[in-house]
Amino acid sequence: MNILDWTVLFVAIFFIVFYGAWKTKGAKNIEGYLKGDNTMKWWMIGISIMATQASAITFLSTPGQAIEDGMRFIQFYFGLPLAMVIISVTMVPIYYRLKVYTAYEYLETRFDLKTRTLAAILFLILRGLSASITLFAPALILSTILGWNIFFTTILIGILVIIYTVSGGTKAVSLTQRQQMTIIMGGMILAGIIAYRLLPDRISFSDTIQLAGELGKLNIITTNFSWSDRFNIWSGLIASTFLFLSYFGTDQSQVGRYLGGKSIKESRMGLIMNGLLKIPMQFIILFIGVLVFVFYLFVQPPVFHNSTLRNQALQTDRADSIRLIEKKYDLIYANKRVAIDGLVKGIQDDDEALRTQSKQKYAQSKKEEDQLRKEAKAQIAAGIPGAKTQDRDYIFLNFVLSYLPHGIVGLLLAVMFSAAMSSMASELNALASTTTIDIYKRSVQENASPEHYLKASKYFTVLWAIIAIAFASLANFAENLIQFVNIVGSLFYGTILGIFLVAFYLKSIKSNAVFAAAVIAECAVLACYFLFYEEIAFLFYNIIGCVIVVVLSFSFKFLDAPKIRKAEN
Repeated sequence: MNILDWTVLFVAIFFIVFYGAWKTKGAKNIEGYLKGDNTMKWWMIGISIMATQASAITFLSTPGQAIEDGMRFIQFYFGLPLAMVIISVTMVPIYYRLKVYTAYEYLETRFDLKTRTLAAILFLILRGLSASITLFAPALILSTILGWNIFFTTILIGILVIIYTVSGGTKAVSLTQRQQMTIIMGGMILAGIIAYRLLPDRISFSDTIQLAGELGKLNIITTNFSWSDRFNIWSGLIASTFLFLSYFGTDQSQVGRYLGGKSIKESRMGLIMNGLLKIPMQFIILFIGVLVFVFYLFVQPPVFHNSTLRNQALQTDRADSIRLIEKKYDLIYANKRVAIDGLVKGIQDDDEALRTQSKQKYAQSKKEEDQLRKEAKAQIAAGIPGAKTQDRDYIFLNFVLSYLPHGIVGLLLAVMFSAAMSSMASELNALASTTTIDIYKRSVQENASPEHYLKASKYFTVLWAIIAIAFASLANFAENLIQFVNIVGSLFYGTILGIFLVAFYLKSIKSNAVFAAAVIAECAVLACYFLFYEEIAFLFYNIIGCVIVVVLSFSFKFLDAPKIRKAEN
């Protein structure tokens, strides 16, 4: 990082913050603050939806996912287009007809207050945790670059988001997301181009694709079914559809984006836009990770990608052990490079025997390399107790900082910060909306003035930001971040979706039945996570929670029998 990088980074960040605050300052009422006065066009809705989902985690962690596990993560999004169609046809018209501020208002009209409150509380827990993870990612970047304590970097980023989110509400979030998405996609595509240009001159684009394919990184479709496999076509088409139905149909951070549309048509078109463009966007990001993987075949990567943590470990009594591991790693890489050169020659000469032989040598070197990486992590953990040694999230960051030209480094970091601010702003806005409308206005202070609720929304925005900052500062997210945020979502989305499906389609089921079913379903999902984490992939939690709610709601209809008979009489 030099002065040019810092200039690009801070100009981009502060432009977004102050532009959003200036253009949307002075919301006069809660309608404008929470719904943006219903002025958003379809393309703005589509961009806002995509930007809300695409946090810094997407651009920090997804390339690392592709480097280590290939492109099969793309299957996670295969259910998205179907979910967008279902939501556009069924859910959007109901929300517009009832003129709700939040999705959970509908549940009281369909069931009762306790069911509405349960769904709102589940959402607040889910989105509060997710906001913390979203904030943690860019704080991690800045603390790594500067060597600062993550507590200070977390507070800094949180304050920047608070400034324009509190100032302009939903409209500020949506307005700034246009600039953020421009920076995000432009920067990521540029990173991919540079990664390819850094490859040796003798390696063509066709060679790059074949190399990645021969080494198992273009595994876009996986047809084998397994309950423990997180990413295959079955979990993508079935389980992910349930997840996206819940996320885009019942999660206020997304519902709030299209409730601000000028009409039902505009909201539907925005959702369809997201369904059509999200998979290509994720494909591009994963493919950039594949290009970085190929780059590291010809340029030796570090044994441990978190350079800050590695340097700290070298100041402990484990320094000699770590340096010895790095020397062994140098020798193994030399052997792996010979295998890669042989594989390139086999590809270019169309020599099947040489390709097979070279892949076998590569596999052996890769196995030894992985073992040394495990040993390095163990030594770092022993030298720095409690350190986060999962370094997948640092692979792309390390590549950016080490090999990209100055100016581009600042731009790529601006990409990650912009994505983080965009997603967190949406989450804070949704948390404030739900807390104000579904909890405070409904159960605490029912008859206050519109100005009072506007102020309350701003106070709750700040409160949730403080909670996210505190949790992100204290937590240590051991999982790969892109997976961890989806795991957190899957713990709650199935239950919430089940409540809404019963509300929309099973009119004979009343409040007591669905409330009891939802409580049991959530307990069952949490049991799956804590007791059967390795046996059941997290995407299936969405199906489990949803199905339990629907099935038990039928079984528990007797709980509402007296109420139904009284109504009939």
